[in-house]
Amino acid sequence: MVDAGAVPKIPTGVTWHSLQPREERWVRLGQRPVIAWLTGLSGAGKSTIAVAADRTLVANGRHSAVLDGDNLRHGLNADLTFTHADRSENVRRTAEVARLMAESGSVVIVSLISPYRADRAVARRIAGDIPFLEVFVDTPLGLCEARDQKGLYRLARAGRIPGFTGVSAPYEAPESPDLTIATEDCSTEACAYRLSTLLLRLSRGGEAAAQRR
Repeated sequence: MVDAGAVPKIPTGVTWHSLQPREERWVRLGQRPVIAWLTGLSGAGKSTIAVAADRTLVANGRHSAVLDGDNLRHGLNADLTFTHADRSENVRRTAEVARLMAESGSVVIVSLISPYRADRAVARRIAGDIPFLEVFVDTPLGLCEARDQKGLYRLARAGRIPGFTGVSAPYEAPESPDLTIATEDCSTEACAYRLSTLLLRLSRGGEAAAQRR
């Protein structure tokens, strides 16, 4: 049985190939990488905030990308279900991709329910020495249901979607998030501004180094 949240062992004979020195790449890009991991209930506003923040980063000359949970389940994670074990694997795969993208110098914004604290801890460990921000998009369950244009909560309440986070499956809110964005009385623009401002500041290290060259 696979241990949910465990990082698979590396097969014998498989070695990590060091490519171009990453710090040199970061200097040439004029920025340092950051991974922002947005977690919260379905309908909390994670994807909306991520896209808006990404747009601001690009407008300010940053190389950034969004890894959205729904998009990943169309391809990379299409084989995964919503069991506890598969949710853990969903987080692990996404974290590995985020790390690879960050190593190339990108600011990576992940939008993923990722309901379990242990799985998010694994994502942080995978990030290694890349700055990792756990961002809690804090939206009350009732408001998430009211925003639910897909009708997923209604189906879950009717028992037609088993294991639905917040209804028939747990959501473990972060205990000490690096950033909390409470959306109940906050516009999309204001919520995204909090995230993009922080990411712009954290990614400036490479920019300063490039200017000194």
